[in-house]
Amino acid sequence: METKPPVPRAILVGIQVPSVDDVAHTASIEELGRLVKTLGYEIVGTMSQKRDGIGGGTVLGKGRLEELAAITGGTGVVGSMAIPQKSKARERFEGAAEKKPDAPQIEPDPEVPPKPEFVIVDHEISPSQARNFERATGAQVLDRTGVIVEIFHRHAHSREAKLQVEIARLKYVSPRLRESSAGGGRQQGAGAGESDLELDRRKIRDRLAELKEQLEDIQRDNDQRRLARGDQLRVALVGYTNAGKSSLMRALTGSEVLVADKLFATLDTTVRALQPQTKPRVLVSDTVGFIKKLPHDLVASFRSTLAEALEASLLLFVVDASDPTYESQLEVSRNVLREIGPEVVPSRLLLNKIDRVSEADRAALRAKHPDAILLSAKSPEDVAALRETIIAFFEAAMVEDQLVLPYAKQGLLGDVYENARVLSEDYGTTGRIMKVRGLPGAIARLRRTLAAS
Repeated sequence: METKPPVPRAILVGIQVPSVDDVAHTASIEELGRLVKTLGYEIVGTMSQKRDGIGGGTVLGKGRLEELAAITGGTGVVGSMAIPQKSKARERFEGAAEKKPDAPQIEPDPEVPPKPEFVIVDHEISPSQARNFERATGAQVLDRTGVIVEIFHRHAHSREAKLQVEIARLKYVSPRLRESSAGGGRQQGAGAGESDLELDRRKIRDRLAELKEQLEDIQRDNDQRRLARGDQLRVALVGYTNAGKSSLMRALTGSEVLVADKLFATLDTTVRALQPQTKPRVLVSDTVGFIKKLPHDLVASFRSTLAEALEASLLLFVVDASDPTYESQLEVSRNVLREIGPEVVPSRLLLNKIDRVSEADRAALRAKHPDAILLSAKSPEDVAALRETIIAFFEAAMVEDQLVLPYAKQGLLGDVYENARVLSEDYGTTGRIMKVRGLPGAIARLRRTLAAS
């Protein structure tokens, strides 16, 4: 019978700086806990400390560091990275001691739970801080960025997402490489005197260049596809991770997109047609979710994916109205979009999961956000009303016009029906006369296509 591997145990560490209040600090720690659980780790404790900043060499103060080390089985002392020099006689003595067959074996006490193997810090810390933490605690240290990068690595499925995540992962790993315990004495490679560490970093630089080239090829193809959809009606769902975007996408389009109560359950942008289909059809895209302290390299890597949102005609900001920190989450979403492009896209605020909100709180939300749409992705009536709102938005920008489809070009009839709503048809001496309604840009493109030889 196969035994399951033990679940990694982790303890969370947070620093509350003066600019962060208790509610925001608690929410950040809880969110880190959900991230860590998404990795499949068991959280065995949380440690927090108020400090002026996290710029110190060990992040925590001396007393708190010793408390943490007592939990993880470390010494609580950073110590030195220097490798002690040993005489040959000393090495022979220690080698002989290791070979003694009668050394007593200490069996672990089954009643005592194992020590946490991971310390997870709710901030981005420097490589030197991580090394100091590891030497003091005897545990493996990950910061918030490392956790998010690892989740992205596990959840990337498309080739584009995998390339994007590997780029961000290598950028994260490169400055955290360290010399081997042997001191990195082996020297080889293209440069004279190139150490193991230098060689590894050069390999990473070469790999990054290769990945960026592959990603640029994919993004060129994506740009062409987006350009081809330029005259189509496009809506983008954007918002904080786990706000319910995928559930809403599924309800609006009938697509079998993954819906899971996990942070970053999906990374790939999904584009589907609004159902029941309209004429012209409306495309709905579900983009990667945002999160506080999202690593800059990940934002940069997913720039192409998020461009889908900026090129939409309408942005729907999806917010979990039942979350007490929903306003800060909304601000995170807006800030990320500002970071990737200055374009101004019309938007509506969707306060989702309203079924989890009391009537009194609903009234407060309506008063605070009078233009917002309150809904639940689980309610067919709410989803149908949202669909009508989307259609009405595009209807307001549409115009009516008349097109003549020459009899020799009847093969373009499908293109007309795809990009405009045909209100009536008649037949003249030169071709089919159609009264249509659609966006000005789409009708102008159709007119050019029909006039071309």
